[in-house]
Amino acid sequence: MSIRGVVRRAAGALIHRGWAAIRAAGTVSPANPAGYRFRRLGEGACLSFPVGAIFGEAWIEIGEHTLVGERVSISAGMGPGVDLGPDSIVRIGGSCSIGRGSHIVGHQSIDIGDHVFTGPYVYITDQNHVYDDPEIPIGRQWPRNNPVIIGSGSWLGTGAVILPGTRIGRQCVVAGGAVVRGEFPDHSVIAGVPAKVVRHYVAGDGWLPPHLSGTRAEPVEAAGSAGLVEPVEVAGPVEVVEVTGSAGPVEVVRSAGLDGSAEQAGPIALAGPVASARPIRQPGTPGPIGPVGAESVGTA
Repeated sequence: MSIRGVVRRAAGALIHRGWAAIRAAGTVSPANPAGYRFRRLGEGACLSFPVGAIFGEAWIEIGEHTLVGERVSISAGMGPGVDLGPDSIVRIGGSCSIGRGSHIVGHQSIDIGDHVFTGPYVYITDQNHVYDDPEIPIGRQWPRNNPVIIGSGSWLGTGAVILPGTRIGRQCVVAGGAVVRGEFPDHSVIAGVPAKVVRHYVAGDGWLPPHLSGTRAEPVEAAGSAGLVEPVEVAGPVEVVEVTGSAGPVEVVRSAGLDGSAEQAGPIALAGPVASARPIRQPGTPGPIGPVGAESVGTA
């Protein structure tokens, strides 16, 4: 190795060691003076260096063993030096992980439970601008606050936005990029703009789409199959003709209303290879049909 190479290698090692030392020294924890400013900073909690914009620490609580990533901004109130009253405003539970570049902006009340994990660049706020007066610039109209609650054990994907008034239950998943506002029950998968529940957990049935509530019928064997045919729900009376395919979702080959009018039926999920299924008709009033099998039909 040349002398230049040796010098560059030594300089690189020195820079990396120096940066590691700076990061360690700059980390905010209960053991250093920056940690003393918080209302509560639990044992083992730390804010990674470089930190984001942190102010209003006297109204911020962070639980034990919570890791806050690099460049995460956490604020209480409009700016430093404002008396916000006797109660804390931003409360982050224990054993949480807040992804780098995220923002938690509290003005009235933000409650984040224990064991909540977020991806990077998540935005959580309990305040939003209003546009009541069309003649006044929106940025100059007084904003409104509405408390936010994020239940314990939840996961927030990269880039999710949690708006004022949101109440997310326990053990929920928020998809990356979702814009969330409203109330969501425990054990929900929340996605979209605006966000809605796309899956929910039902004991004994697992994670189901929101239109199912755990009342689906037992699967039945289909003629010539090596597995089971899952239940299917259709919005109206239909005639299903000649379902063929291999394992996995397949579409209904043809479906029509009993009066001959066109009807739309969703995919039928097959748990095993199915050679075919005979035409099956559900007479009567509109409603879901049960398992599509060779011998039996469940009614609504």
